[in-house]
Amino acid sequence: MEAVEMTSLKRAHSEDDVDNVDEIKRQKFSEESSNTRNNSEKSVPEQPSKLLLEDKKDDIIMNEEGEEEDDELEGSDEEGDSESFADMMKHGLTELDVGITKFVSSHKGFSGILKERYSDFVVHEIGKNGCISHLDDFSVPVDVEDTSEEIFTVLSNEDKQHLEELQLFKNKETSVAIEVIEDTKEKRTIIHQAVKSLFPGLETKTEDRDGKKYIVAYHAAGKKALANPRKHSWPKSRGSYCHFLLYKENKDTMDAINVLSKFLRVKPNIFSYMGTKDKRAITVQEIAVLRITAQRLAHLNKCLMNFKLGNFSYKNHPLKLGELQGNHFTVVLRNISGTEDQVQQAMHSLREIGFINYYGMQRFGTTAVPTYQVGRCRAILQNNWNEVMDLILKPRPGAEKGYLVKCREEWAKTKDPAAALKKLPVKRCVEGQLLRGLSKYGLKNVVSAFGIIPRNNRLMYIHSYQSYIWNNMVSKRIEEYGLKPISGDLVLKGATAVHIEEADVDDYTLHDIVMPLPGFDVIYPKHKIGDAYKEMLAADNLDINNMRHKIRDYSLSGAYRKIIIRPQNVSWEVVAYDDPRIPLFNTDLDKLEGKPPPILATEGKFKALKMEFSLPPSTYATMAIREVLKMDTSIKNQTQLNTTWLR
Repeated sequence: MEAVEMTSLKRAHSEDDVDNVDEIKRQKFSEESSNTRNNSEKSVPEQPSKLLLEDKKDDIIMNEEGEEEDDELEGSDEEGDSESFADMMKHGLTELDVGITKFVSSHKGFSGILKERYSDFVVHEIGKNGCISHLDDFSVPVDVEDTSEEIFTVLSNEDKQHLEELQLFKNKETSVAIEVIEDTKEKRTIIHQAVKSLFPGLETKTEDRDGKKYIVAYHAAGKKALANPRKHSWPKSRGSYCHFLLYKENKDTMDAINVLSKFLRVKPNIFSYMGTKDKRAITVQEIAVLRITAQRLAHLNKCLMNFKLGNFSYKNHPLKLGELQGNHFTVVLRNISGTEDQVQQAMHSLREIGFINYYGMQRFGTTAVPTYQVGRCRAILQNNWNEVMDLILKPRPGAEKGYLVKCREEWAKTKDPAAALKKLPVKRCVEGQLLRGLSKYGLKNVVSAFGIIPRNNRLMYIHSYQSYIWNNMVSKRIEEYGLKPISGDLVLKGATAVHIEEADVDDYTLHDIVMPLPGFDVIYPKHKIGDAYKEMLAADNLDINNMRHKIRDYSLSGAYRKIIIRPQNVSWEVVAYDDPRIPLFNTDLDKLEGKPPPILATEGKFKALKMEFSLPPSTYATMAIREVLKMDTSIKNQTQLNTTWLR
């Protein structure tokens, strides 16, 4: 294998499925390609690749292990380096800025459009058992203790509204009385079951009032009952958790769970999952929920848009972040320009060699100031908390929502957290959380104020800095030593990293080599790349031999990551089509509903590459697609090309 240097290639900014915009882009395609050719190196494609991706958090096309990335929590930094970050903030980051510079394949790249339709990107979770999760069953497990279907219709909409207000403590009443029109024991039983099932936290009793029977609902256990569904109504023989597959379209995982919790009238924290999934995609993943019946979940299929729940089962355990074994991707790259030979070479290389396991652009944030800068020496890692505060809240160049601009302006003018917070209609963003913390703890206790931000989101800054170091060091390793193992490289023996000795070099390939994310619990290569780690950290006033932080959360323990990932279950085909609006393959839901496969053109106006592959956790699908198309995935290049197309 021969390493290939990356030059600056452009790609387009994502657009929604609006026909006239797409048509403009197609008309401009050939002209733009010829105007932006880069002939600086024969191994780089002559025309730029055009990968249409969203530049917001709804396009997290990676398979992260155990962490939820949130673009609202992007960091910022301005450093007085020889190259000012002002330009970076003004124009956005490129792959070069975050250390992504190499390819491992030698084929000629070609252009293609990713996510012209969100249904062109499908993700199936690979569960703990190693099986790909497919939604293929809507049936509910048979349980003699399940309530009847009538519980969903026995209460009127007015009754449900009053009960919900009572459940959420939104009215002054302490109970809600429902008259029993048909006074039979069976009818009263169904109403009792309906209230208890649909409104966790409420209990019921039967009362006689003026010769009429009423079911009276009241609070049994206070507000805690909302988050802790009653135990006595759940059969002991049944597992406490209902596991199911969530099929969703164009919505991210947390948004989906918030919708489910709203419909079920429960707190979102009774749901658990193994990893977050993209928004702009169709995804299938396993979810577990505490003491909600499969019957009740299945009933939601009648009223939810862009969701389907199925493959129900009862188990005794929830799910944990990071338990998944990976994700299986089905990706359609539309309007490809590559020849048959180019496509075959690219896909054979992906299957046989793989791709450099870079952390993708999503890892570093999309606003003007990248997240990894906040994690640098003058901020968290160096205990400079005033700078952390300033970097997050001060005005910054670049496109932002209007209310964020006003919030930053207010902060710059007054340094009053309460006044700045009033400018934010959305308080859950990092700016809102930090301002809330500053209002509570004061400007002299930034550490505690910063601590209000959820732990995973705070650590995102640190992790993105580690990722930035790792990307740069891997590029330098490949530049210095190529794609073959050498003495001093690191490999894993079990969970322990060891150095390769000269006599053992021939026993390994580059697929065995790992590189460390910097920290106090890792070792470094025994060649010049080990020294390069030390030098890069020292430039940020960090000591490679002292990566512990006095605040334990911010200590860097480090980890090891493979240099090259070879996808599994790789397959592909080139298909022709005329209408860019039609789907090019059937989804799980299509198959369940018995829809026939799409009829493809024998010779169409356009060609598409349909590719499938499986990736392990903490691996970015964008980096696999980058290797196939030979393109720069940065927002800077997307935006520049998009501006040119739509002029």
